[in-house]
Amino acid sequence: MKYTIATIGSHSALNILNGAKEEGFKTLLLCEKERRFYERFNVADKIIYLENLKDMGNKDIQEKLLEKNVIMIPHGSYISYLTLDFLENEFGVPIFGNKYLFRWESDRNLEREWLENSGIKIPKIFEDENIDREVIVKFHGAKGGKGYFFAENRKDIIEKVGKKENYQIQEYIKGVAMYFHFFYSPLEKDNVLMSIDRRYESNVDFLGRMPRGFEIEPSYVVVGNFPIVIRESLLEKVFDIGDKVVEQSKKIHDKGLIGPYCLETIVTDEPEIITFEISARIVAGTNPFIPYTPYSYIKYGKKMSMGRRIAVEIKNAIKEERLEDVIT
Repeated sequence: MKYTIATIGSHSALNILNGAKEEGFKTLLLCEKERRFYERFNVADKIIYLENLKDMGNKDIQEKLLEKNVIMIPHGSYISYLTLDFLENEFGVPIFGNKYLFRWESDRNLEREWLENSGIKIPKIFEDENIDREVIVKFHGAKGGKGYFFAENRKDIIEKVGKKENYQIQEYIKGVAMYFHFFYSPLEKDNVLMSIDRRYESNVDFLGRMPRGFEIEPSYVVVGNFPIVIRESLLEKVFDIGDKVVEQSKKIHDKGLIGPYCLETIVTDEPEIITFEISARIVAGTNPFIPYTPYSYIKYGKKMSMGRRIAVEIKNAIKEERLEDVIT
């Protein structure tokens, strides 16, 4: 049986589809009509244009995907455009990875439970007690940093949040942000560090360039990503955190993490690595690493982007008749 690799036209679609084509798969893109630029890159053998990405949940669209033996590759936009209940219970197209962990990355309380039970260092979370240090306020869901804000006390938060609910007050850790991109292979029982990036955020990354006398409220909307290589002596700590998170994921759901995931951290000057978020699927921070990264090249000895590594895992699962081990 021949399979087609598909994804939504957003986030890391170019990365995913390019990797799939490198491994010889047919590719399909579900895309909003105004995003015609994907035609310029020749990574999709077929594009299905939709009025809205939410339409991919329609039964007729699902039937078309099933007819083509599609395996969907999830990224951040799945969580933004499709409800978790729908993904878990109604979406019948096979998804590479573990869709049952998306709820745990989207709900900051569940996410904290996951990280806390992994036994790794995480920021303090403030509930009703007095805030005694700088904090950052974050809302639930995959929104690329939109709406986050810095605060110094509870009065600050009440004034800025207004009627908004479902936010988390997180200790603001002073250090350098690093986002570790792992790939866990259930087939090989191997947890691979593929790459590391830092986000380029507007307008907080502009503040250091502001002329004197100007005041502006910092925002944390992600507009791009750039590569980082961590000090080699810290790699043991990085792998330790990744391994612990994978082991805990198997206690949350029997399949645990499958394929790409990202640990979002702050590295302090001690140095310590403090993990504040997890994404249980490919992240846009892997996009600068096409066709390969320093770590993936050293590991595999050839060009290996995250998109291609996903395709390799699917190809191997098909060959070994273990596709069920890498999809949900």
